[in-house]
Amino acid sequence: MKPGGEFHLIDHHGVEVSDATYHGRHALVFFGFTHCKVVCPRALGRLTRVLDALGPLAEQIRPLYVTVDPERDSPEVMRAFLERSYPRFTGLTGSRPQIDAAKRAFRVFARRTADPDDPDGYAVPHSAITYVLDPDGRYTTHFTDAVDEREMTERLREILS
Repeated sequence: MKPGGEFHLIDHHGVEVSDATYHGRHALVFFGFTHCKVVCPRALGRLTRVLDALGPLAEQIRPLYVTVDPERDSPEVMRAFLERSYPRFTGLTGSRPQIDAAKRAFRVFARRTADPDDPDGYAVPHSAITYVLDPDGRYTTHFTDAVDEREMTERLREILS
């Protein structure tokens, strides 16, 4: 079974959305959280640079950032985080059951762990995979954190052409 599938979440404007909301364009889907100190800023920065490198082809892609920490990542928190640093992305959040269902659909690992250095007392280690869905919402491919920007840009250009 391939990753991806049905989800029902809330976007960073507070609007209820589903996987079908994003049909019609390719989607880049990355799971993370706004309090992430290393993995997410690195991945979102890299994905932003890849979208910039694609030029007009990037208009065929909807970049989605799905939280694995809905307790802290409300639509307002997601919106402020993304608008400030990653405005190309739409943030998605929801209830814990909704997020857990989306994580299962995409086979995402994320587990809340104690972190005395975090002001809230916890961190959420998670997988760092970017999923590519076709305009019908079906899994096309994925990129691990080890794939460099040039390779990702070239592979996306081939998919979009």
